[in-house]
Amino acid sequence: MTEQNKPMNDDRFVLIGNDAIASEKIIAPRYSYWKSVARVFFRKKINVFLIIAFVLILLASFVVPIFCPYDMMENVTDATTFNLSPKEAMAKFGKNAPPLKWILGSGVQGNSIFYGIFSSARTSLLLAMACAAINMLIGIIVGAIWGYSKKFDAVMLVIYNIVANVPYLLLISVLVYIIGSGFGSFIFALTVTGWLGISYFLRTQVMIIRDREYSLASRCLGTPINRVISKNILPYLTSVIVTLLATELPGYISYEVYLSFIGIGLSANIPSLGRMISQAQSAFRTFPWEFWPPVIVASLVTIILYLLGQNLADATDPRTHM
Repeated sequence: MTEQNKPMNDDRFVLIGNDAIASEKIIAPRYSYWKSVARVFFRKKINVFLIIAFVLILLASFVVPIFCPYDMMENVTDATTFNLSPKEAMAKFGKNAPPLKWILGSGVQGNSIFYGIFSSARTSLLLAMACAAINMLIGIIVGAIWGYSKKFDAVMLVIYNIVANVPYLLLISVLVYIIGSGFGSFIFALTVTGWLGISYFLRTQVMIIRDREYSLASRCLGTPINRVISKNILPYLTSVIVTLLATELPGYISYEVYLSFIGIGLSANIPSLGRMISQAQSAFRTFPWEFWPPVIVASLVTIILYLLGQNLADATDPRTHM
């Protein structure tokens, strides 16, 4: 047997059989979109710090009021407890009160500012999460149908052009005056038309995607409209939806603070950051311990939510996974 006829015994070459199914398999690691999102998101170390800070604020806002109930009227009959500095409040109440209750002093009605901040932050966070959930849910559903259906588009454009010309804050103010300033009423005022802007923005995004090749192919194959929207269109808009949510959550906290600050927010018996700021704004130079703590907490919550939302929106963008 000559050298040319000897069988090859090289490890670099492996004999492949005639299995057609096996030959079509691609040996590659399984790809998970959300694992990739988590990897990109946590690549920025600041996101870990922001999450820890936000979790601590959530725990303080929802756990502390359970063990430390806040009563804004507990010392309203004792004028000597009004507007006490932290040092004066600690000296007055001494050992008869929990150690941290008066660490930030007392408010205009002798209330504990430290306890009030946590109860107020809980109200503001609940309001923001409820409004964002309602508006985003309605906005996504209506926006997806609005951008896909041309008949629905014609009707919704008329409604949008009418409602969009009414200032949002003016509409909220009128509704609060009409239906009252309770917690549920305030949520209704913020959500009755709050979803419309989200729907209009998503409409334009859906219109861009609906006529792409894969969507047209699905329609030609007889795929139902709801499946085309849920499988072909909305997954592509994940980063857009997260970006909207990033602006919605802190936006509602800002609305609550501003409206309560000008006196048309939540009712007086519901603690909120806006009401605490409103009560202390006339004397923020004389009694700064009443004004700045709620301002700082409201600012921290808004900034943390915005930064987390923006960084998550960047992570959900498929272009950042390359």
